Amino acid sequence: MPNWCSNTVTFCGDVEAIKQVQELFESMKSLQDSTGNGQLPDFLHNEQGYFFDLYWNEGEEGMIQYETRWSPNTEIVQAIADRYKVGFQHEYAETGCMVYGRATYENGVLDDISLDWDDFDAYYYDEDTECYYFEEETYESDYEILDILLQRRVTGTNKYSTL
Repeated sequence: MPNWCSNTVTFCGDVEAIKQVQELFESMKSLQDSTGNGQLPDFLHNEQGYFFDLYWNEGEEGMIQYETRWSPNTEIVQAIADRYKVGFQHEYAETGCMVYGRATYENGVLDDISLDWDDFDAYYYDEDTECYYFEEETYESDYEILDILLQRRVTGTNKYSTL
């Protein structure tokens, strides 16, 4: 049984192109609902990167949430963006496999920044207190820590002290 990677993609660009992307995802969601299977756009013929549990966020124009098996499917999202001539920001997380990052695609340039094993080793969870500890601070969730570490990667200031 696979671990599930959570994905949030926000497409940006021409309003009409975003509507076409939305229609694509709505059709994939409809197929998923009727078949129970993960989906890929019909113009792609990959063996992996399927979209599962698709959810188009009605309140956020251009934003879709979904799951993938094990890791993000940024290459598939990039192929969709190329077809519809849009950009995107792709945030993904599967902390059980130490996967956490953000990819942006704009003007044909992909910038994918993710954490590595050292980042995940920079904090720890205490089962007795049910808290995470990072740089002498206490956190109830590791996602706040992961966001700090990712932002440091983005800005090039990924130095941290170990406990």
